[in-house]
Amino acid sequence: MLEPLVKFCGNRSLRDVQKTASSSATHLGFIFVNSTKRYVRPEQVGKWIRRVRPQQKIVGVFVEPSMEQLDEVLAFAPLDVIQLHGKETVSDILKIKESFDLPVWKVIHHQENGLEQMDLFKGVVDGYVIDSKVAGSHGGTGVRFNWNAIGNYLEAANAQNVSCLIAGGINPDNIEQLMDDHPDGIDVSSGIETDEQKDLNKIQAVMKGVERHVASVSGC
Repeated sequence: MLEPLVKFCGNRSLRDVQKTASSSATHLGFIFVNSTKRYVRPEQVGKWIRRVRPQQKIVGVFVEPSMEQLDEVLAFAPLDVIQLHGKETVSDILKIKESFDLPVWKVIHHQENGLEQMDLFKGVVDGYVIDSKVAGSHGGTGVRFNWNAIGNYLEAANAQNVSCLIAGGINPDNIEQLMDDHPDGIDVSSGIETDEQKDLNKIQAVMKGVERHVASVSGC
């Protein structure tokens, strides 16, 4: 069994990065969307990464970025994955992949036509993040969507042979419930924060929930 991907997103200080990097998460995320409270400047991220040297892969989160913005971020921050939260088209994504040769994850906001949207990006994206649809927000809201739909999203991603991460309202209190649905991965931001800073106790609690699931499935 492949172990689930764990992305701790919305890191916005050196202390945040030190805490999330100390975990066994697989990915650390940084928000390069300047209309959001977790926005970070690329030069800051570059400094934090050079100082902490995390073992995790680095994910840059964008909303309909220009090529110039991606160029600027990549000049400072060594991204391993580009995550797109906006209304990017297939053409936009193909252009990004051709220009930067990096995997692209597309966020699908849970709604009636969510599965149809996934079908549009078949063969184009390298993974999906399923998040809650909240008016006026692209993510990081701490709001859950109806988890009864998770199985359908996982099945659709599996048919495309790509990973499907679940986001939105995940925290230490519900992580084990979520893992019962066997997601390919989780994407957590507000659920590991206290007073808008990453909380090491919550980080460890979420990881324990994931690790207990892995142990139970593997029969250890």
